[in-house]
Amino acid sequence: MARLVLQGTLLCVLRVGLGTLDSGGFLPPAPHNCPYKCVCAADLLSCAGLGLQDVPVALPSAAADLDLSHNALQRLRPGWLAPLDRLRALRLNHNELEALGRGVFTNASKLRLLDLSSNALRALGRHDLDGLGALEMLFLFNNRLAHLDEHAFRGLDALSRLYLGCNELASFSFHHLHGLEVTHLRTLDLSSNRLGHIPVPDLAALPAFLKNGLYLHNNPLPCECRLYHLLQRWRQRGLSAVSDFAREYMCLAFKVPTSRVRFFEHSRVFENCSTALARGIERPEEQLHVQVGQSLKLRCNTSAPAGRIAWVSPQHELLVAPGSRNGSIAVLADGSLAISNVQLWHEGVFVCLATGPHLHHNQTHEYNVSVHFPHPEPEAFNTGFTTLLGCAVGLVLVLLYLFAPPCPGCRRCYHRTCRCRRWPRTPSPLQDLSAQSSVLSTTPPDAHSRKASVHKHVVFLEPGRRGLNGRVQLAIAEDFDLYNPIGLRLKAGSESTSSASSEGLVMT
Repeated sequence: MARLVLQGTLLCVLRVGLGTLDSGGFLPPAPHNCPYKCVCAADLLSCAGLGLQDVPVALPSAAADLDLSHNALQRLRPGWLAPLDRLRALRLNHNELEALGRGVFTNASKLRLLDLSSNALRALGRHDLDGLGALEMLFLFNNRLAHLDEHAFRGLDALSRLYLGCNELASFSFHHLHGLEVTHLRTLDLSSNRLGHIPVPDLAALPAFLKNGLYLHNNPLPCECRLYHLLQRWRQRGLSAVSDFAREYMCLAFKVPTSRVRFFEHSRVFENCSTALARGIERPEEQLHVQVGQSLKLRCNTSAPAGRIAWVSPQHELLVAPGSRNGSIAVLADGSLAISNVQLWHEGVFVCLATGPHLHHNQTHEYNVSVHFPHPEPEAFNTGFTTLLGCAVGLVLVLLYLFAPPCPGCRRCYHRTCRCRRWPRTPSPLQDLSAQSSVLSTTPPDAHSRKASVHKHVVFLEPGRRGLNGRVQLAIAEDFDLYNPIGLRLKAGSESTSSASSEGLVMT
C-alpha cells in the first residue's frame, strides 16, 4: 500500500511540476480531463514527443498553450479546437501533416501563434486558414509548399510575421501578397525557395518597413539589371533583410543551375547595366530636416481619396487616431501626422498607409525625417575693421625696416663676417684661354699647405681638325700647378705637338 502511495505522489510531481503544499499539507489533484501521458500545468498542455497519430479526444478547456509537436499526426479533423475557446498558441511542428482542409481552425479566433513548420504540407487552399483573425505569427517553413492560393492568407488582418522559407515555391504574388494585410506585416520570409521570377515594380512598391523584413536570399533569382539595382539600393540603405544575408543572395547568370553567382560579389555580371535603369524603379522617400524642439506635420498624399489612413513610425509602431502610446505623435482627423515637439527618437522613416476602394491596398507615402540640434548663431564678422588693422600693422613693419638702425650686436656680426670673407684673386690664366677650352672644376687656392696633387685641373679642347674624329683630348698634365702654368703641355694624340699650335691656342 505504501508503495502505491509513493508511486502516485511521484506521478503527480512529474505531471504538475514541483509544487508547494497547501495549508492542509496535501498536493493538489491532477487537472481534470488531462490526456494520458500529457503534461497539464495551469493553462499549458503539452503532448509533445509522444508518437501520437491522432489528436487526443478529451482536451481541457482551460488550455491556452497547446503543444502537439514531434508526433506523427497526419490529419486534423474539422472542429477539433471547439472546446479550446481560450487558446492563444498552438504548436503542430514536426509532424506528418500533408493538408489542412476547411474548418480545421474553427473556434480559434483568439489564436495568436500557429506553428506548422517541419511538416509535409504541399499547398494552401483558400479556406485552410479561416477563423484566424487574431493570428500574429504563422510558421510554415520547412514544408513542401509549391502552391499558394491567390487568397490563401485573406482574413489574417493582424498577421505581423509570416515564415515561408525552405519550401518549393516557384512564384509569389507581391502585388496582393495572396490576401495579406500589409498594415501590420513586418516580416515576410521567402528564403530558400525556388523563386525564379520576381516582378521588380511590385517589389519596389512595398512599404519601407516590409522591405526591411523581406527575406529573399537563397533563391535562384535572375541576374537582371533592374533587380540588381533595387537590391543594391536596399543594401546601401541598410535594410537588414539584405545587408544581413548579402553573401547568400544568388542569381543565375545563364539560366542554368550551375551558373549561380553571388549577387553582390560578382559585379562583372552587371558591368553592362546602365545606371539609368535604376532611376524611377523605386519612389524615393521625401527628405525632411527639422531641429529639436520644432513642430512637424506630415500629410499622406495619395492619388485618390483614401477611406482609411494609418502611419508607421520609425520604431515600427502602428499609428492611428489619436496617436502614439506616449502621446508625442498625434494623428489628426484628416489623416495627417503632427509632432508638436520633435525629439531625437522621432528620426527615421515615417510611412503612410492609405486604403480605400479606389486605391491599391498598399499605396504608401514615405518621409525620411532627420533631426538635428540647433546650431549656435556665429558672431558678426567686421571685415572693415580687420582690413584696417592689417594695413596699420603692415605700415609699421615697413617703417621699422627702412628707418630703424640695426642693433649693436648685429653690427659686430656684420663686420666679423666681412673680415672673414675672402674675395677672389686675379683671374687665373686658364680663364684667358680660347673659347674652345673650358675649365670644368677648379680647387680654390686658399690652402697652401695642401699637396700639389689636389691642384689638378682638366681642360678639354674641342677638336679643330677632322683627324681627331670628334675625340676630346686631355691637354693638361696631372702635375700642373695652378700658380706655375709654365709646365703646361699639350697633347694631340698621334699627331705632332706642333699641330696644337696650329689651332690657335697660345699658353704663356
